Amino acid sequence: MPELPDPRNAAILVYVGDRLYPREEAKVSVFDSSVQGGDTVWEGLRVYQGRIFKLEEHLDRLIDSAKAMAFDHIPSKEEIKEAIFRTLQANGMKDGVHIRLTLSRGLKVTSNMDPRVNQYGPCLIVLAEWKKPTFNPAGIRLITSAVRRNTPQCIDSKIHHGNLINNILAKIEASAAGADEALMLDIHGFVSETNSANVFVIKRGELLTPHTDSCLPGITRKVVIELAQKEGYPIIERNISLSEVYSADEMFCTGTVGEITPILEADGRRLGLGKPGSITQHLRDIYADYKSKSGEPLPF
Repeated sequence: MPELPDPRNAAILVYVGDRLYPREEAKVSVFDSSVQGGDTVWEGLRVYQGRIFKLEEHLDRLIDSAKAMAFDHIPSKEEIKEAIFRTLQANGMKDGVHIRLTLSRGLKVTSNMDPRVNQYGPCLIVLAEWKKPTFNPAGIRLITSAVRRNTPQCIDSKIHHGNLINNILAKIEASAAGADEALMLDIHGFVSETNSANVFVIKRGELLTPHTDSCLPGITRKVVIELAQKEGYPIIERNISLSEVYSADEMFCTGTVGEITPILEADGRRLGLGKPGSITQHLRDIYADYKSKSGEPLPF
């Protein structure tokens, strides 16, 4: 039988459309755009001690992505917030929670790729689960994927869309190789991100991170850059080659569900001392303090 990561999630209520459903009844139609073509935009959020971390920034990105995808009748930030708060309150959730927020283009009147057959308006889904950060806090191992990260010439990674086949194919490679994540390169062979997180390479006290040409400019990534700059660490955004990864003093990845995670190995090469480095740990400490004191308070 399938085993849930947290047994409490068996009884959660999920917001779909305009109401809450028990987990086993939370469904969308076969005519929904999420089923027909992965035609959605989404965000991942975390709840810490009665606060939703970076809620405004996540909703701004969701709405920007929906506009870029030419969605009609996009719900307002206030409407989305109301759905999120309603879901969390119904589940009694105030801490240790991950929210998968999805906005589908909605129902079609017939199976077709043409958005003009989407005549019902978008469908909002709020899936809140009890969930710990994804990665092992002691560190993870990477392999470099043969799957290249999408270029803006194909699909702009700044659109946080729900068609994640590019990332999933890379993750399949990593899993088959016994690694935790896949490191994805852009079409020029430079480091982009992992299949689910932004990356930072540390060399001689400098923090290097790829341009966001072929990767998502992550919200956690932005927070880490700001915190590191306040601590006096030089931050350089530029192309990074694999040889620089292999010779890194430290490396870590960032993301909402993984927070800050040390990377200990890439393609069989031990990075640095093969354990979380001092700069990575320092940034984790100040990030932990920052997240505990910021965020939008829950109204219940």
